[in-house]
Amino acid sequence: MTQAEDIKQAVEVLKRGGIILYPTDTIWGIGCDATNPDAVKRVYEIKHRDDSKAMICLVDSSMRMQRYVKDVPSVAWDLIEMATKPTTVILDNAVNLAENLIAEDGSIAMRVTSEPFSKELCYRFQKPLVSTSANISGEPAASNYRDISEELLKAVDYVCWSRRQEHKPHTPSSIIKLTKEGEITLIRK
Repeated sequence: MTQAEDIKQAVEVLKRGGIILYPTDTIWGIGCDATNPDAVKRVYEIKHRDDSKAMICLVDSSMRMQRYVKDVPSVAWDLIEMATKPTTVILDNAVNLAENLIAEDGSIAMRVTSEPFSKELCYRFQKPLVSTSANISGEPAASNYRDISEELLKAVDYVCWSRRQEHKPHTPSSIIKLTKEGEITLIRK
């Protein structure tokens, strides 16, 4: 299967409200349409995760990010542009996303991906994707496809083929919280 065919199938599943497993710019992720509350709920159920714990959204560009956050602070653009590794930014005033994805304080964690597969997937889908680690809550995250549990593989609607053969170390993104006033807090290095 070509990468283009893989992405096309994944997008079709996402448009139907389905859940996918896919390689990201960091580790393997569980993904769904970040604007679909039923799909988001299902991801929480698959992960056995409390829905009060926020999940990350992945987008293909900073322009798309602006559609889902009111008033992105200017320092966010600098952080995204200057980051030397994948960096997730927690921003206030999330809009146009599933209510059960937005944190109680109204914030959302978003990351602009530059990795070819996940960037093209986000671009073709034209909406943000939930991107939470491919693991049951409390278990180790799946750096590579081979690390994904059988339970997760059976629980989702589509497992991407791209990058399945990869066997190299991957780490989660850095996480930085930004307030609309531009105050910065490092959450995960």
